[in-house]
Amino acid sequence: MIQFRSFYLVSLLMVFVTGSTIIGNQIIYHSVSQCTLAIDKTNQGETIKIGLLIPDKESLAAKHGAELAIRTANRKGGYSGLPFQLIVRSTEGPWGAGSKESVSLVFEDEVLAIMGSLDGRNAHLAEQVAAKTRIVFLSCRATDMTLSQAFVPWYYRCVPNDKQQAISLIQEIYIKRRIKNVVIIGTDNNDSRNAVNTFIKTARLMNVTPPEQFLYKVSDPNLQEIFTEIEKNNIEAILLFGNPAFASDIIPVLQQQKMEQTIFGSLSIMDDQKSSSPDWSILEDIIMISSDHWFTEKGIAFQKEFQKLYGYQPGPAAAYAFDGTNVIIEVIKNAGPDRDKIIDAFSKIDYKGITGEIQFDENGNRISEVGLMIIDNGKPLLIKEGQ
Repeated sequence: MIQFRSFYLVSLLMVFVTGSTIIGNQIIYHSVSQCTLAIDKTNQGETIKIGLLIPDKESLAAKHGAELAIRTANRKGGYSGLPFQLIVRSTEGPWGAGSKESVSLVFEDEVLAIMGSLDGRNAHLAEQVAAKTRIVFLSCRATDMTLSQAFVPWYYRCVPNDKQQAISLIQEIYIKRRIKNVVIIGTDNNDSRNAVNTFIKTARLMNVTPPEQFLYKVSDPNLQEIFTEIEKNNIEAILLFGNPAFASDIIPVLQQQKMEQTIFGSLSIMDDQKSSSPDWSILEDIIMISSDHWFTEKGIAFQKEFQKLYGYQPGPAAAYAFDGTNVIIEVIKNAGPDRDKIIDAFSKIDYKGITGEIQFDENGNRISEVGLMIIDNGKPLLIKEGQ
């Protein structure tokens, strides 16, 4: 049985990575779309297993958020007396690790559902495995629009996508504040490029003149050139798309230059996967997409318990992983530990989490308004409508 399973895993990985499979002594090449798999019902044994994919072993924020959800559910009796178990796998390593670890979660660990706190590229690999193995894949980090455009019926995400974030930022910048001269500063990271492109497309759809774009290269920063253009064109607002490392590099420099432009940011600029508290001093006066767990009653209770257990303040990565795990737990409680029934029940979920209400549309995107917050005196403050 072990030999067969190992052979099957190798064969499946060849399908995803090379487009081939093994029959007898021959390697047969074909497209992934031609491959379908028959999956037996999951034998869970004495625990109810949920899979989590993280970028690397140092990315502990999502792991801690998911662990806290599991701990809370087990305190309440688990599923009919059986405890939930979190199986964590890291996708670090050569390209394709996302597929390999997803396959392992399905066939070696026999999880009932997979959650991914991954960037867009690795989330796509996990989504491909989920599509062929017929298992729910819930993204709690990737915001790339193309993930939901693949139309995998059992793909979902509990984090606002790039278009939803763009709409919220456009409404705040152009409509509410009536700011016209805006620039975007993004990075050459794949997720940042996708987010910027989606913002530009959404701006056009909303009859807004798309802002000028600047690319910030970590390997060769061109800040002085960017600052010169900003001053020359009387720019009123700067919009940042990038990760926390990018924010930590560029925001202090903007502040040191005493530039008076209002700075806005996507959710990703504070989506730190590391086990550390948000650096509010760097983010002071920045207006950004909010994960809302800073302001809900459940979210405040979550922050206190999380801080007590892990010793740092949970940011968006931990909060969305906590909510995502709870959504999976809730679906399993409703549908039972059966993958097919879980798939059927997932689209019907209506869960009130620490980041707000969670429901999904026909493409698996979260249905909810996207809030904004500002960092004021080292604390996040919710920006309300009409404020």
